[in-house]
Amino acid sequence: MKFSVLMSVYKNESVSNFREAMDSMLNQTLLPDEIVLMRDGPVPDELQQVIDEYVAANNLISYYPLDENQGLGIALSIGVKKAKYDYIARMDTDDVAFLNRFELQTKYMEEHPEVSVCGGQIFEFIGTTENVVGKREVPTDHQGICQFMRKRNSFNHMTVMFRREDVLAAGNYQDMYLVEDYYLWCRMLNLGYKFGNLDEVLVYARTNEDMYQRRGGYKYFKSWKMIEQYKRETGITTFKEYASTLIMRFTVQILMPNKVRGAILKKFSRRQGN
Repeated sequence: MKFSVLMSVYKNESVSNFREAMDSMLNQTLLPDEIVLMRDGPVPDELQQVIDEYVAANNLISYYPLDENQGLGIALSIGVKKAKYDYIARMDTDDVAFLNRFELQTKYMEEHPEVSVCGGQIFEFIGTTENVVGKREVPTDHQGICQFMRKRNSFNHMTVMFRREDVLAAGNYQDMYLVEDYYLWCRMLNLGYKFGNLDEVLVYARTNEDMYQRRGGYKYFKSWKMIEQYKRETGITTFKEYASTLIMRFTVQILMPNKVRGAILKKFSRRQGN
């Protein structure tokens, strides 16, 4: 089973984080057949030098620099179209994959041909992968994923592997600030595609103490409002669920002070890791 990896790097990525992410791709027990690396706009010279270094040293990497920053959704949508293979695995340029990730996911996808999107669990870490501060667990079966999707994202985006033709048929990634993946899964859910998640942790996801504090503001709320409206209009949620969720999100994302928001989102997004 041949597959592509899809990554997108932008100006705020650090050189060390990028190296860790790329090395975790290139040292997999099952190597990808292609790494599609999008550069979302100009980056600092130091980062560009490292990107060029990896591209020159690895024939697996197909590199597509965009002249201007387009946002993650647009960069990924271009990357999906550029990918050569029908299976695509997502990876962020600041995270670290378990080295058997692709071995596990390709086995699952081969054994479950009805599944269009397969993800897994994550450990959240600060600084180094030895400093795990939390675990985000998501449902594993299709029914549980669909039920969970009514309120929250059922996938850890940096862990997913999906069928390219199904994502394209659902309209591909679109420009939806910070929630482009959730919007895509909701559209695929509405079209009847099947989902799955592995029990295993597949990725160390980098975080920091103020990440959850930043999950607010009008632009972020506007994205969520559009998703909630879509879910209501397509029958994924009821009007009561739509109204209560929108009130909750407005309170947390607009009215709530950053520090309070951060504490609440940590509580609901994490379970303590080992």
